[in-house]
Amino acid sequence: MSFPWARQYTPSNGLTRFLDEKLPLPRLVYNAVGAGYPVPRNLSYFWNFGVLAGFCLVLQIVTGVVLAMHYAANGTVAFDSVEHIMRDVNWGWMLRYAHANGASFFFIVIYIHIFRGFFYASYKPPREMIWLIGVVIFLLMMATAFMGYVLPWGQMSFWGAKVITGLFGAIPVVGEGLQVWLLGGYAPDNAALNRFFSLHYLLPFVIAGCVILHIWALHIPGSSNPTGVEVKQESDTLPFHPYYTAKDGFGLGVFLLAYFLFVFFMPNALGHPDNYIPANPLSTPALIVPEWYFYPFYAILRAFTFDFILPAKLWGVLAMFAAILVWFFLPWLDRGPVRSGHYRPLFRKFFWFGLIPCMAALFYLGGAHAEEPYIMLSQIATAYYFLHFLVILPIVSSIERPDPLPYSITEAVLGSDKKAVLGENAEPVAV
Repeated sequence: MSFPWARQYTPSNGLTRFLDEKLPLPRLVYNAVGAGYPVPRNLSYFWNFGVLAGFCLVLQIVTGVVLAMHYAANGTVAFDSVEHIMRDVNWGWMLRYAHANGASFFFIVIYIHIFRGFFYASYKPPREMIWLIGVVIFLLMMATAFMGYVLPWGQMSFWGAKVITGLFGAIPVVGEGLQVWLLGGYAPDNAALNRFFSLHYLLPFVIAGCVILHIWALHIPGSSNPTGVEVKQESDTLPFHPYYTAKDGFGLGVFLLAYFLFVFFMPNALGHPDNYIPANPLSTPALIVPEWYFYPFYAILRAFTFDFILPAKLWGVLAMFAAILVWFFLPWLDRGPVRSGHYRPLFRKFFWFGLIPCMAALFYLGGAHAEEPYIMLSQIATAYYFLHFLVILPIVSSIERPDPLPYSITEAVLGSDKKAVLGENAEPVAV
């Protein structure tokens, strides 16, 4: 977004003037994340998670490239190559734990980022494209994480690949052929490992390209903010640097403390112990589950247990994908004029006492055994999940009466004093 009061980049010496004329990278950085990019002055720490997500992506790419130098995508040696990395490669154990736990922390950051978007309606105009690109990034992340989960070639890797790719077999007519094409055969083996390794290596760079589009789309309307009120005047904004670089730096420090706590002291807490057993096609684990960040969608998949027109397995597959695809339509499902949940009392109740408990239940149920009462609870949570987005949200956005909005961002920060808000000259005060 072009702000008339934004600071302009001015080259300070001959070298920077030459670069600005021939390859204006310093100007690009200055306008994208520097003092030349004004942002709303009331951003909370919930707005740190976009930067944290970018940091996680860089961390995963760097550690992943180094790990790829020592990994062998072959069914007979894949498990041993991971053990070789852990035991024989200098600092290999740390790289492997940093990468594995980095994936979990990447999803933690992204889930908070997404639910912040739900609460503050970051998908509403004029930011629909930012939201849509973000959902595409999430889908690419899920594909990348699933393929990475297969690479250690432990028990859960093998059986997870067999179960998840088997879902495509439920698609009528083309399903079986699609499954064979994905695996390169009729069961996970060398061909599947090579396919998944290649795509797991490639997709993070595709995600990086989508992130650039995401940031580019963000700079057109500018950042949203906790009030949902658009920028009206210069006093509503602050330069991104140094104000928000300092705030993001503090958030990054807190994130790294939690991250390194897991890497160095609890490196296997977020993984599954069965994946330290070599893959064995003849021994089925007692409980086949994906990584924890897939639990909600796995619970939705398993919630369908009976045939109705279509096979139950196909209903589960359709519902699992629909659970994410419904996010694409949020800009049009939520028709309310107010963005921020702080000013939407009815929406706020359904968010905190409906959607959040529903998602917490799905996270738990996705890792539970496929038996009662977990199946019934999964069905109830799945029904409410789709009810929230497809029925409750459109109705609430149409009938609720929002609380009064502040005139401007400055008023929300400094109060309703007219002179402070509008920047008028204060009258002299007699002493």
